[in-house]
Amino acid sequence: MVEAHSNVTPLDPVWDRITQEAHDAVRAEPLMGGLVHACVLHHKSIDRALSYRFAAKLASNEMSMVVLREIADEAYKTDPSLIEAARADLVAVYDRDPACHRLLQPILYFKGYQAMQSYRIGHWLWKQGRHDLAYFVQMRVSEIFGIDIHPAARIGQGIMIDHAHSIVIGETAVVGDNVSMLHSVTLGGTGKEEEDRHPKIGNGVLIGAGAKVLGNIDVGQCSRIAAGSVVLEPVPPCKTVAGVPAKIVGEAGCDQPSLRMDQLFAGGGDTGPN
Repeated sequence: MVEAHSNVTPLDPVWDRITQEAHDAVRAEPLMGGLVHACVLHHKSIDRALSYRFAAKLASNEMSMVVLREIADEAYKTDPSLIEAARADLVAVYDRDPACHRLLQPILYFKGYQAMQSYRIGHWLWKQGRHDLAYFVQMRVSEIFGIDIHPAARIGQGIMIDHAHSIVIGETAVVGDNVSMLHSVTLGGTGKEEEDRHPKIGNGVLIGAGAKVLGNIDVGQCSRIAAGSVVLEPVPPCKTVAGVPAKIVGEAGCDQPSLRMDQLFAGGGDTGPN
């Protein structure tokens, strides 16, 4: 007996919503039609759209869009977790960023989201042992988006990078799931040491704008790092740290700081220093 193969595209409510938003955007502003069709409406799935966006943004005289799209298509085909992470990141941005009103926006306009998906392809290349291609992706992400993430860094799902300017994440850094960070965050080393030298950020952490977390230190899950802080010592779970150098100033104030995005000390359950 010959098994029948269906050509019906599986239902995808998220992608259906994105395409509906795309149609609405074109009706509202016809001049956006070319961009919206190229990036969304010409594609049958979110992974195909992301593959196109990756290639279109990172292409240059040194690496053609055709080659980059082949790389992205291969990555998404062989590692479905990349698509799962892309969806989780998309929902994270939509849920946490008050400037995001449609799922369409991060795909078209938000460099933090686009850079994160590009990093994920670079990380996939790194795990495949294709280090030079991974370095090329890192370089282009840095040039285009102003975000420098080493392809060997390990980053979880549900990541939201707001504004996403001047983000630096080092080679041996680890970032858990459902982490939120704002612009000018550095997860770096403290000098020229080699081996494991970068921070380990737990799940659900909120990192404020301009914060620097330096060295091979643990930042406990569901903690908060205040804007402008320099963190040089481990941070226990569910605490708020602030200052230069950063010190514990109170509790995190809620069970999921990265989801609430509350960066105020007052009224957040903290008992800052007198």
